[in-house]
Amino acid sequence: MRILVIGSGAREHALLRALRRDPAVGELHVAPGNAGTDALATGYPVDVGRPASVADLAEAIGVDLVVIGPEVPLVAGAADELRRRGIAAFGPGADAARIEGSKAFAKDVMAAAGVPTAGAVSVTEPEGIDAALDTCGAPYVVKDDGLAAGKGVVVTADRDAARAHAEAVLAGGHPVLVEEFLAGPEVSLFAVCDGVRAVPLLPAQDFKRIGDGDTGPNTGGMGAYAPLGWAPADLVDTVQRTVLDPVLAEMSARGCPFTGLLYAGLVLTADGPKVIEFNCRFGDPETQVVLELLDSPLGELLAAAAAGDLSAVPAPRWRDGAAVTVVVAAEGYPGVPVTGDVITGAEADGILHAGTQRREDGAVVSSGGRVLSAIGTGPDLAAARTAAYARVGGIGLRGEQHRTDIALAAEQGLLP
Repeated sequence: MRILVIGSGAREHALLRALRRDPAVGELHVAPGNAGTDALATGYPVDVGRPASVADLAEAIGVDLVVIGPEVPLVAGAADELRRRGIAAFGPGADAARIEGSKAFAKDVMAAAGVPTAGAVSVTEPEGIDAALDTCGAPYVVKDDGLAAGKGVVVTADRDAARAHAEAVLAGGHPVLVEEFLAGPEVSLFAVCDGVRAVPLLPAQDFKRIGDGDTGPNTGGMGAYAPLGWAPADLVDTVQRTVLDPVLAEMSARGCPFTGLLYAGLVLTADGPKVIEFNCRFGDPETQVVLELLDSPLGELLAAAAAGDLSAVPAPRWRDGAAVTVVVAAEGYPGVPVTGDVITGAEADGILHAGTQRREDGAVVSSGGRVLSAIGTGPDLAAARTAAYARVGGIGLRGEQHRTDIALAAEQGLLP
């Protein structure tokens, strides 16, 4: 297979790394890629927000499959344009991608499908903010209804801060979703979907806030680990029955079957798993740990989903042990990041690139907020954490920031 991966983050670096292990995969291409992906794939410039640009490139290369990493091209309709031209695409069409592009749409799908989730109120005018906060109560959960790269959510007991975030989102032209707060540990579960069937992958847990102890503002994700030794043994089966299968059936009934990667963000409440969000693509940084533990061919799985039939593909196999990834972010992130600084140690084994570029002199420099992901594996979580943080220690980036407590509570047995 000749495969083109669309995107430039550590998620795409992880996808390429896993695809390279598949004996059925021949040529790998990436657009636009980063300073780390050039060791695995041929890179090309592309405007990911323009479906025609993505499809033109795929046609020019002559690939068998396009794997679309980020949400922006999916919501814009890149998969639709590829399929219109007869090119296999892993990723939902624009109608189905609304499950991430509009949180209100996702809530409507869940209500129709009977999926357990938090109560919510949609707000389109500033005058409705206080009533919505009253209805849902504290702690307040206020979400940007549009795409926000994982940074559009505020969870706070401070009503003034909640109101201010809602006002800022509305001023930016997006509706606001105010939700009931769900108590319990969070879990990310990916499922590869062919429009009818959902094949769950390994559950993982990520860390959204910038600081240790879950302090500071939300980010796109500062680290993750898998597997979740503390999670209920029947978690995946329960989510398949109560979330994945009903959502796929409802999407098909609406005429927008979901083909691609459905990401269910869950809270394990006292009443069982409840959905806090859906994404229409692999999540970052969870992808880094999930794919690091995958022991079966990824290309075969994604190609079968793109073709609309997962029935003949064996269930994914997983390596023993654990994986941990720690994100190294630039100074200023999640605000305006400092870019252009030289990075040392970025080309060591186990380092996945995100916000990086290669200068003409060959130096790797920072070009975004989340710069690198350091992956560690081991026979258990403690060994995987040690390996990941040893790799973080080998990275040199002025002003860098990273969390020191990724997977620590799980290692210490402090999660239920």
